[in-house]
Amino acid sequence: MTVSPFTAERLLFTPANPSDDAVPVIFAFPNEYSVGITSLGYQVVWATLASRQDLQVRRLFTDIHEPLPSQPELLGFSLSWELDYVNILGLMESLGLPIWARERASHSPSTQYPLVFGGGPVLTANPEPFADFFDVILLGDGELLLEEFIDAYQEVREAEQGTQLRHLAKVPGIYVPSLYEVAYDGERGAVKAIAPIAPDLPTQIEKRTYRGNTLSASTVVTEKAAWENIYMVEVVRSCPEMCRFCLASYLTLPFRVASVEESLIPAIARGLEVTDRIGLLGASVTQHPEFDRLLDYLNRSEYDQIRLSIASVRTNTVTPKLAKTLVKHDTRSITIAVESGSERLRQIINKKLTNDEIIQAAINAKAGGLSHLKLYGMAGVPGEELDDLEQTVIMLQEIRKAAPGLRLTFGCSTFVPKAHTPFQWFGVNTQAEKRLQWLQKKLRPMGVDFRPESYNWSIIQALLSRGDRRLSRLLELTRHYGDSLGSYRRAFKELRGQVPDLEFYVYSDWPLDRVLPWSHLQGPLPQATLIKHLAAATEYFGASVPKPELLSV
Repeated sequence: MTVSPFTAERLLFTPANPSDDAVPVIFAFPNEYSVGITSLGYQVVWATLASRQDLQVRRLFTDIHEPLPSQPELLGFSLSWELDYVNILGLMESLGLPIWARERASHSPSTQYPLVFGGGPVLTANPEPFADFFDVILLGDGELLLEEFIDAYQEVREAEQGTQLRHLAKVPGIYVPSLYEVAYDGERGAVKAIAPIAPDLPTQIEKRTYRGNTLSASTVVTEKAAWENIYMVEVVRSCPEMCRFCLASYLTLPFRVASVEESLIPAIARGLEVTDRIGLLGASVTQHPEFDRLLDYLNRSEYDQIRLSIASVRTNTVTPKLAKTLVKHDTRSITIAVESGSERLRQIINKKLTNDEIIQAAINAKAGGLSHLKLYGMAGVPGEELDDLEQTVIMLQEIRKAAPGLRLTFGCSTFVPKAHTPFQWFGVNTQAEKRLQWLQKKLRPMGVDFRPESYNWSIIQALLSRGDRRLSRLLELTRHYGDSLGSYRRAFKELRGQVPDLEFYVYSDWPLDRVLPWSHLQGPLPQATLIKHLAAATEYFGASVPKPELLSV
């Protein structure tokens, strides 16, 4: 008999006892349990819902679920990875639900379907390719928005769905796609306009931002997680560097840090009651202004036995002290994002680093006892020239000479444009795949462990990142054909003449005056500010790299 993974969970919150009239809710993660339960965002939202007496919450994953209500009123999804959309459709069908929001809305009075809501970084950035599958989308941080969503639903719980959706749409940060009409410049043209269907609805939906200094920490620890028995603590949120391609920075601004005394130390103490493994999370953990103080706390003798994991760190904060602390706590590698060995290219993307700082980080890592340095880079960055790739090879050669014996891994992705960033108007470089191959040819003989991400799947990420609602039909077809790269090609072929092609969505540079698919969704920075940041980047473009039309602002 298979033992349920739920029995291995150690909870760090107290679930409420649901009231007799509690709303039945299913909260799903569109992947396996081991993946979903390792998501800090999923954990925190689940705990928030499960702590309310007016809700009866059950969890659903692709491989397992708790006992589910027969007639749920709310079905929620946390979407962290674009390609997991296929599992959302599969889970809806497993529950006997139509995947299309319009079909659920037009059901007969005798049929009761739940409101399907979603949140997470993918849907906050650009929900439009998935908009026709959802009734409600929550934009931004859940600390405030989630409670307001449930409170607003309770106010119209007994109303018909149309009334519910109009009421919810007036809550800041809640987006109801069916209440917004999209006009296109022909079937294969750009978006022409996006407007609410009624004058009492907001024309712009603003992402909600939590600005407190108490950040998230794990609500459950389990040996069944992908990171076994880890207790995760969010040290910082967003990133002050603002690399111009980076969704994790621009979408989550402003940069916020957790209070060491009021948040981090109490959270770590709670976690150590149930596990000896701590994970410090954030896009730029070591840029916490009191990070040294946190290291001193973790280096106390009573914590000698704990295992410590740390997210990607800023290069010039890799000190011998940090390296020694990690080694002391059973970590042998550290990860830094350098993007390129080219100083010019780093100026384009606003990566405030020098090669000397990168080399010094490697020296410090080795001096502190680390055996492995992982670097992240990118190919096909706007403005990139072949000389920039050669500079990356030279930089890695210099690192090997400066820190002999330190194992080097260079992971390299393809530039993918992301909504709400200054580079959202750029397309994918058509030469990026060849450049990844060139780097592989140069680096592997040097003894560098080169790990390129799949170029073809990066293209699909770009498609979904820049897509609009017309892609929903393509996504349904792709899933029907098997959800492979070939399935996307087959779906495009079948819809030829009905939707724009890959060139439009993925490879083309877009003019600044174009209505973007997400133009009605306001991120942390106004478009005028993103354009200024874009202009600063193009100042460093070489003579052989033309500035696309309207990008020379």
